[in-house]
Amino acid sequence: MAEPAPPSLSPDEIQRYARHIVLPEVGGPGQQKLKAARVLVIGAGGLGAPVIAYLAAAGVGTIGIVDDDIVSLSNLQRQVIHRTASIGIPKTESAAQSVQALNDNVEIAQHQTRLDSENAQSLLAGYDLVIDGSDNFDTRYLTADTALGVKIPLVTGAVGRFDGSLTVILPDGVDADGRPHPSFRDLFPEPPPPGLVPSCAEAGVVGALTGVIGTLQAMEAIKLITGIGEPLVGRLLLYDALGARFDVMRYRKAPAA
Repeated sequence: MAEPAPPSLSPDEIQRYARHIVLPEVGGPGQQKLKAARVLVIGAGGLGAPVIAYLAAAGVGTIGIVDDDIVSLSNLQRQVIHRTASIGIPKTESAAQSVQALNDNVEIAQHQTRLDSENAQSLLAGYDLVIDGSDNFDTRYLTADTALGVKIPLVTGAVGRFDGSLTVILPDGVDADGRPHPSFRDLFPEPPPPGLVPSCAEAGVVGALTGVIGTLQAMEAIKLITGIGEPLVGRLLLYDALGARFDVMRYRKAPAA
């Protein structure tokens, strides 16, 4: 069965995305791929805010947002997609309003719910790619396991205090040595014991740090959608904000038991 034709770009969209289209690596075909893409973002918080903003600006056709929280004053130090006037309304609604103001070519699917074992598969199955911007280990592992199960790529990131990290998980394929791509559990086999790693509410986090990691997550998503560059597959990118240093740790598929 032939694949459907890519969506066409209107004159307005050609002008809006001109800086993408002039790039030989992206061009018109890459921009059409972005328009056709359906991306699910878990969390409209510190990481999700820049992810959503940059995907919308890039012209991703459909962005789904999963979040059951409302905007509070303490969010605004880092969750830059929300506004003071949004305090008290659902984060999904606030994010949708911001996207509409930025780029009305983008469709937002609001999933005002918490990702759980009952809804995870049905939510992820409707998308081409999932980006995890959650702030707890239960959601991270559930997202990673579900993405693997429904066979869609995952871009996952985390932040704390002055440090951040991100990586890309592909459900299929092999590396240059013919070994299957590693999963999230090859990198982090099990979540840490409860209470061992303090939350951002407990330990704090610099607001701009979430912008660094969230923007990198958006960049990895754009690379995956357009098929350009080398995604962070089998590589964990580490960022030390205080030292202004990036490091990369490589990891591989664990050998079979």
